[in-house]
Amino acid sequence: MTASPGRRVLLAAPRGYCAGVDRAVIAVEKALEQYGAPVYVRHEIVHNKYVVQTLEKKGAIFVERTEEVPPGNIVMFSAHGVAPTVHEEARHGRLATIDATCPLVTKVHKEAVRFANDDYDILLIGHEGHEEVIGTSGEAPDHIQLVDGPGDVEKVEVRDPSKVVWLSQTTLSVDETMETVDALKEKFPQLISPPSDDICYATQNRQLAVKQMGAEADLVIVVGSRNSSNSKRLVEVAKLAGARESYLVDFAAEIDEAWLEGVSTVGVTSGASVPEVLVEEVLEWLAQRGFEDVEIVKAAEESITFSLPKELRRDLREEAAALIAERTRAEDPAGE
Repeated sequence: MTASPGRRVLLAAPRGYCAGVDRAVIAVEKALEQYGAPVYVRHEIVHNKYVVQTLEKKGAIFVERTEEVPPGNIVMFSAHGVAPTVHEEARHGRLATIDATCPLVTKVHKEAVRFANDDYDILLIGHEGHEEVIGTSGEAPDHIQLVDGPGDVEKVEVRDPSKVVWLSQTTLSVDETMETVDALKEKFPQLISPPSDDICYATQNRQLAVKQMGAEADLVIVVGSRNSSNSKRLVEVAKLAGARESYLVDFAAEIDEAWLEGVSTVGVTSGASVPEVLVEEVLEWLAQRGFEDVEIVKAAEESITFSLPKELRRDLREEAAALIAERTRAEDPAGE
């Protein structure tokens, strides 16, 4: 099919993998290469169906609870981070661990610990039940309250209004987060902000690109999984920016041709845990329907990279075996 007059695609840049996701996915692949299968991963390493399925085929086993991992094995913690209690569970279960928590999430964890040590009330802006929120809250459960949007502000109570700080989940909508912060500041005028922005640079850049394309696009297609917070936020940002409609899809096959009725400009982007191959499939699907002209909407340059988890420089299979031997000796000190 040839390109139809007036039909075009606006392709967001940057899009797809951020540095934290890239690090986490490579960490699983390296662990499988270095230690062999199986390597267990607690929760999805990143929130993307295709990535999880691909790693499963290579030998990764995804579990919801640390207790599901048989003793003497390797378990990796996902990019979203875990609470200190999970590290304790792994030690108790005689598991060798690889911590693939995104360094930007780790930064929020450290902020939570520091403010808790200074006896602040910490207002964590985020979505209830999200793995990142669970992990951060676990760093200082007696000091942290979850604030799930502006509607939650009214019920927030603190011990001392002069010692209150806000932190946030890294994958939120920037605009919605600041709306919540403004409401909190109105209630607690002495509320202090974290020393640096908690919302991930990649989340902000992808939202900025969608804002730029939203005013021109009739339809915005966001490639990403439904349990991906940053992908869902891109759909919301697109609509707020002026797009007539926006949809979230895992694969090109999920696009409904009816969405293209009356549409001349389609915006395309992808969440921070989405491999580029899935975007390419969407572009091919659109090209087959007359949307062959592709224009790049560039909002920022990204050059950040993170080093792989330090645990990949050790022999974890040997460590896991030693942990089992240690437990065996403890249970049977006489060697009987």
